[in-house]
Amino acid sequence: MASRLLLLLAALFAAVGCSQAEKVVVDWDIGYVWGARDGYNYRRAIGVNGALPIPPVYVTQGDTLILNVHNSLDVATSVHGHGIFYNGTSYLDGAGMVTQCGIPPGESYTYVIEAHQVGTFWIHGHNHHQNSDGLRTPFIIRERYQSPKYDEEVLFGLEDWYKEESSIKMEQITAPTNATTPPPPTFPYGLINGYNGNDTKPVNFVPGRRYRFRVVSMATTEWFKFSIPGHKLEVIEADGIDCAPYVVDGLDIAPGQRFSAVVTALDQTEFNYIYNVTLYADFVPRLRGMNPRYYQGLIQYREGAPVKRLAVSSDAQLKWANDLDMVALDGMGTLPVDREFRLASQTMRTTDSRNLRMLHKYPYATPQVPTLFTAFTMGKLAMDPRVYGPQTAALVVPHLDAVQVRVGNPTDLVHSFHLHGNTFQVVEHGPVDPKTIVFSPGSNQTLANVPFIPVRRAGPVPMRRDTLVVPPFSYVDFRFRGDNPGAWMFHCHMDTHFAAGLAVTFVVAPDALQATQRLPKELQQMCLRQGIKASGNVVGNQGYNFAGLPPAPVAVQTNGTQPALPPASGPHPAHGPAPSNTVASAQRAAPTSRPQSPN
Repeated sequence: MASRLLLLLAALFAAVGCSQAEKVVVDWDIGYVWGARDGYNYRRAIGVNGALPIPPVYVTQGDTLILNVHNSLDVATSVHGHGIFYNGTSYLDGAGMVTQCGIPPGESYTYVIEAHQVGTFWIHGHNHHQNSDGLRTPFIIRERYQSPKYDEEVLFGLEDWYKEESSIKMEQITAPTNATTPPPPTFPYGLINGYNGNDTKPVNFVPGRRYRFRVVSMATTEWFKFSIPGHKLEVIEADGIDCAPYVVDGLDIAPGQRFSAVVTALDQTEFNYIYNVTLYADFVPRLRGMNPRYYQGLIQYREGAPVKRLAVSSDAQLKWANDLDMVALDGMGTLPVDREFRLASQTMRTTDSRNLRMLHKYPYATPQVPTLFTAFTMGKLAMDPRVYGPQTAALVVPHLDAVQVRVGNPTDLVHSFHLHGNTFQVVEHGPVDPKTIVFSPGSNQTLANVPFIPVRRAGPVPMRRDTLVVPPFSYVDFRFRGDNPGAWMFHCHMDTHFAAGLAVTFVVAPDALQATQRLPKELQQMCLRQGIKASGNVVGNQGYNFAGLPPAPVAVQTNGTQPALPPASGPHPAHGPAPSNTVASAQRAAPTSRPQSPN
């Protein structure tokens, strides 16, 4: 009787939740705007409905977001829900020439997001690097019922803002002269909630109340640090995944990453405090007032109260959030491994005097047919990576396989990698093989002073992220299950690196994709109206007919690891010393049990 009553109550609560769900309609007219967002440099940018910043988008768990997009630019556009799984609707991911052709100028398209997830996300342009020009805003999916963990929310949308338009920067990065004369470093300004970081309003605190700070890095290239001296940050979420409460002094946030941290207000009104936001990059010269740039705002307990002066601590004295210290709140244990891919960040100098970047065999380049369309229309051949073309760098994942990916970084540059459509467990990091290391031109580093990090593994319940940092001279292992059929980009979220080719595509379960989803004709027609084929292999032909495929770039010199070899099969090594990151390989083990992934 008691169990029957519990079932009835559960059904009742579910029905109430469904009845409260809403359709949230947001209309975006994407177009050019002019302004000086940083307070100094007047330039053209990309906004929505004639304005910047773009207002954050808020929905509640169970709602449906209807995002109507009209393109008033003179080039194609598309938008991506960063961190959204799109289970069953992979064609809505918004990655240009991966899951769709761009929306042509003058046309419109509607993105539908079923808010099954909860957490802190963002929406940004994913065509022509338009996010770098302002096409980006936080996207918050709140719990259906108020959480007792906190009393109020505070949103910090962080952006780096350059004086040049992204097209100028990307052209400089990939220009032939870059191989011999790299463009000089540029130093962006930091924006908080759309404006110069020093122009923010006070954050009002009431003693004893708990405040959830949602901190979203929508940066193009650089990193942010966030802290409130005199207060601890209790991290409760990262990249849309709840974690066990984890107390730190500050957040070190890479492009694309998000954190939620609860701050308990002090039991006093005698003093006000400050918060610190630092914009920095370790890969460009440090110059006073330019790198890093420091921004401060007021934590106000009482209007007019003096600011509490605290001893200044160095970053090394503070505890910063670390993926390997975090524990996913749902208790999901470490996945077994069926298949392994090894990738390595490499720089290729080409015969046409360009410096390009790659993770696999070749620098990434957009295909002539969206990769997802190839997966939908090539039948059984969709399981063969060759049909996607060499520069799509496609890695095919069989349905429900648990995959481990090792990303090696034998260079002195840091990277921030994002995986579309999935979260992954961060399970290990360690040093690369010293024999693979290469230094950037002009670097004064030697092997003798390389800061190798020790091998370190996560606990039995790893944290899951969708964006992770791979430090210089290091590797990171992550795992995910291939239970979300689709074509999902894995790319550096530093736009200059992405533009130069630092990306691959995970094509997950194309056979299951064909059996369970249907490619909307509207998306196919959108391609055809632009003269883009909407079916077939990488060039729109059938089978292995690649007539019309542009030749892949040819290297005259490869800095870093050697070009990757084709995938090789073999047993998966459970653990052991860090192997050389000189090849990209796929290894398959005996079938294992397949617990359901939360994706």
